Amino acid sequence: MSDSVTVQITREVEPAAESKVERWVARGQALLTGREGYMGSGWVRARADSHTWHMLYRFADHASMRQWEESAERRAWAAELADFVHSERAERRTGIEGWFDAEPFAEQAPGDPAPPRWKQMIVIFTGFFPMSYLGNLAVGALVPHTWPLILRVLLTIMLVMPFMVYFILPWTTRLYQPWLARPRRARSNSDGSDRGAGGTGSAHG
Repeated sequence: MSDSVTVQITREVEPAAESKVERWVARGQALLTGREGYMGSGWVRARADSHTWHMLYRFADHASMRQWEESAERRAWAAELADFVHSERAERRTGIEGWFDAEPFAEQAPGDPAPPRWKQMIVIFTGFFPMSYLGNLAVGALVPHTWPLILRVLLTIMLVMPFMVYFILPWTTRLYQPWLARPRRARSNSDGSDRGAGGTGSAHG
């Protein structure tokens, strides 16, 4: 199964073109709706007077995203705003890491890394454990124990996963955001001094 792909595009646009940009983004979202593999999109500015627009969209896999990015519809749509864009950059995240941008639309430097995988694991666990427990309670109360174990597990996952993806995981990511976004610190040597750039010390968050 292919991993989902999340793209965040940051554009610096002409200050006087605010209303044009809003209409342009709405047209783009309308074009995306109904496309194969499309999983959602959005946009925001950090402040009302900001000229930086953060636009994010997600596809189920690379193939469906590539079909959109290479389509004539997208080329024509993108060309509409060419005269109003001063700069543009794009960042891609694959799979579950797309959920863990410190703040998907925040003013952040290009290339900011996703949180360490052990932090991602903790965030997922804190949401999945209680949901899995509740799901098992519900299935145990509703489904006869004579059902094969594999069917009861499958039913539990089918009940839990929509809540995890659409509600619990976004909520826990926001809840843990300060901890997830905390910068890594270099380990110190036994004499208390930091390792140099060429050292082999590891980092921890």
